[in-house]
Amino acid sequence: MNKQSENTSQSKTVTKKKNYFQQYWIVILLWFIIAGGIVLLLHFGVDKKLVAIITVTFGLFTKAFVGLGAIIALIPIVGPLIVNVFAIPFFWILNGLGYFVSVIAIKKGYSKDLVRSRVLTIALLVGVLLGYVLGNLIPIR
Repeated sequence: MNKQSENTSQSKTVTKKKNYFQQYWIVILLWFIIAGGIVLLLHFGVDKKLVAIITVTFGLFTKAFVGLGAIIALIPIVGPLIVNVFAIPFFWILNGLGYFVSVIAIKKGYSKDLVRSRVLTIALLVGVLLGYVLGNLIPIR
């Protein structure tokens, strides 16, 4: 009976590992393709700026960055912190760009459109924040 419980615990561990690789095999494959593409392009002397643009474009269209963030978030304790360190500046940049566009719009006389744009930006940020808070308060499972 003791051997049977050992076998079931081993099979559960193997099943968890299988589920992990079954769930993230596409993301892992994408990152190997991205890494191989970068090495190949740099080997053939393609400009580094062009390699960066191609990598970012390919990563955004294939959602490789989201998958990498999900894999990093699986690391206990520090994983979610690392993901937040990279995610929060995105909203700061979005908000900062809004202020620069606001200055240009005010100079050109688009104050009514500017108010509408700022309200939409604030609504987007508040919606994302509420979704994050509710997502943490109400677990799916």
